[in-house]
Amino acid sequence: MSKAKRVPHGLGTAVVAGMIATTVLAACATGPRFTPPPVPTVSSYVSSRAPKSHSEATSKPHGRSGEAAEQSVVLGMRPPENWWTLLNSPQLDEVVALALRNNLSLGIARANLARAQEGLAAAQGQRSVQLDLASQVARNEYGSAFLGPEASTFPTFSDYSVGPSVSYDLDIYGGLRHRIGQAGAIAGYEKQQLRAARLQVLGDTLTEVLDIASARAQIRVIKRIVDADGKTVDLVRAARRVGAVSDIDVLTAESQRDRDRTLLPPLYQELDAARDALAILVGQPPVKWTPHDFALDELSVPHELSLVVPSELVRARPDIRAAEAELRSANATVGIATADLYPQVSLTAGWAEQGLLTGGTAAAWDLIGGLTAPVFHGGTLRAQRRAAQDAYDATFLQYQLVVLNAFGQVADTLHSLDHDAQALRAQEQAVASAEATVRLTQQGYRVGNAGILQVVTAERERQVAEIGLVRARARRVADTVALFLASGSGA
Repeated sequence: MSKAKRVPHGLGTAVVAGMIATTVLAACATGPRFTPPPVPTVSSYVSSRAPKSHSEATSKPHGRSGEAAEQSVVLGMRPPENWWTLLNSPQLDEVVALALRNNLSLGIARANLARAQEGLAAAQGQRSVQLDLASQVARNEYGSAFLGPEASTFPTFSDYSVGPSVSYDLDIYGGLRHRIGQAGAIAGYEKQQLRAARLQVLGDTLTEVLDIASARAQIRVIKRIVDADGKTVDLVRAARRVGAVSDIDVLTAESQRDRDRTLLPPLYQELDAARDALAILVGQPPVKWTPHDFALDELSVPHELSLVVPSELVRARPDIRAAEAELRSANATVGIATADLYPQVSLTAGWAEQGLLTGGTAAAWDLIGGLTAPVFHGGTLRAQRRAAQDAYDATFLQYQLVVLNAFGQVADTLHSLDHDAQALRAQEQAVASAEATVRLTQQGYRVGNAGILQVVTAERERQVAEIGLVRARARRVADTVALFLASGSGA
């Protein structure tokens, strides 16, 4: 067995020199540094012509539970993270907790985030020195290209080699740095997608709860109207028996009752669909889970609503943050395309113990500095960089569009809340007027001062008014929820 050779001292010196050169050359890194978009300069969401209820002005509650009072918005305050508790429904809080814990779309978003974070860790690992262990066993017979005319005299032999190799990417022009930045942007995007999924689950859960409560309230109204229709039919039949009215009056009353009954099946379908959807949101098949029978009267709305200023909204909403992450990724793509225009430099060192299967061993080492410089690619590399810059410009415009749409959503919700108070007052008045009209026409019918058509028309108007009031109440709760969701709270 031959004596192993000592690795020359110059190898260590070369490696150290290479690491020092790496530190110095890193300052030459190219490519754009990402700068977050500037925050919006506007200080409000609606124009000064908007109704006064959008400012800090308040109005005292009035009516049943103060439900027709205008809601005031306190600008500059962040809503609580668990804002749904302001609706004062323990059953709602329980369902929300179940949805946030068991919803499958949230599980998918968490898995996507974990994948992106591992991708970032993998990209960051490329920044370190890469150490590998290589080995091989070979059977060799050299030809004349290696040994010349004497090749035929050299015997066939077997050998082996085993040892570590070290490589390091100097990343002089920042290609690796931008790839790490891109992986970080992807992880940031998935993080915001998880927050957006949480808001989506919150919104969908509350929507289904409101659909259940609204459908049940409308069913109660229709049943009450059908009961009233039955009493009208009894009244008309009694009058027919004494000859006070004709069969036409009886048929008219019965027709009104039958038409009102047809309103119930669609509402029951709406109720069942909302219950099934809510079961899926909490991660259960509808056959195994039945939600609480939510009542619209159990859900109250706060009369004072907190809302962040526009400059803070861009940091609170996950869709805006996700758009910013996409912008960061597009910026990194420009950096990668820029780095591809410049030489790629790497250092590789290896040491191996080599020997014959039938004989001795010897140590071998190598230190290689590699450089690959683009010279001519037919304009491909520069075209790729221009395309990356164009993609960045498009992504920046997309970011601005997301911000504008977010501001528009908040403004629309603020307008809706103001109109909701007006609609509630109008519907309450319409119900009161319709009930008074029904009472008067029924009394008039009994004494012969009103016909059956007047009674049926009055009852129809009352039905429309009562259904409208239920929907107005549900609409107000839905718009209150929409404002919380639009502010990004709870994500």
